[in-house]
Amino acid sequence: MGSIRLLKTFLAVAAEGSFAGAAQRVALTQAAVGQQMRTFESELRRPLFERQGKAVVLNDAGRELVPQVQRLVRQYEQMLALPAAPDAMAGSLHLGAVVSAVRVLLQATLALKERHPALDLHVSAAKSLDLVAAVTAGELDAAVVVREPGSAPPELAWSPLYAEPMVLLVPRALEDAAPRGLLQRHPFIRFDPSQHTGQLVERTLRRLRVRPQELLALNTVEGIVELVRAGLGIAVLPLLHEARWAQDARLRVLAIERAEERRIALVHRREGDKLALVAAVGHQLRARLAPGGHERAPAYTRPP
Repeated sequence: MGSIRLLKTFLAVAAEGSFAGAAQRVALTQAAVGQQMRTFESELRRPLFERQGKAVVLNDAGRELVPQVQRLVRQYEQMLALPAAPDAMAGSLHLGAVVSAVRVLLQATLALKERHPALDLHVSAAKSLDLVAAVTAGELDAAVVVREPGSAPPELAWSPLYAEPMVLLVPRALEDAAPRGLLQRHPFIRFDPSQHTGQLVERTLRRLRVRPQELLALNTVEGIVELVRAGLGIAVLPLLHEARWAQDARLRVLAIERAEERRIALVHRREGDKLALVAAVGHQLRARLAPGGHERAPAYTRPP
């Protein structure tokens, strides 16, 4: 089927009775009108006109088609007349998150997509440093990352989301004792000290004035949790925002007094044509992270 413009040309020819008259009505040349009508007949695979000199008369097939074309054109014009939803959003957005924040970011984007179906949202996971580099390079529009201290590219803007205090994670069967004593007596699984999270672990150990018996170092929180769950050691880790460690039958989470915190933020470029979409994602994230926004397990127990 031809375009709406072609359909309007057909109606003009039907009303005027000639290509010349129709040309004036639709602001085309007579030759262009003739070409459009030949195309229309070809697409429908049947003749629509009887040509009598300069006059053009609809044949039976053409007359039968007029009310259908009128209805199509009228429906199209009614669609154009509908006001746009004041809060409608559209466009594509490429987002990233550290692994521990992927779930809440996905929840936020799915909720946003449900209200704005024209949005095209993509989420990927990576390390904070890689995500920040991708946002700086324009490969990502925004990312949920660990906000590390020190200078950052001036073209980036940061929106704080939440903080994760450092805690001591131990097997549930381990004896009740203060964190410092447990760290002195049991094998320690360290987060990679070259990473920001590993540096928070090191500052926590210094604050407790303890040098634990280091077993090995890893650079994933999830991997360390699995080793602690298996009873192979203990670890100082950030209490992930949606962690269910306190409900795990094989884990126990102990608070550390005056603990260091890992800060999570949404990072994006200060300028760009997608700031409104990024702001909408940030708003949805904060709505889900607010008290009552989603169910959260008790954080930890205090040691004796």
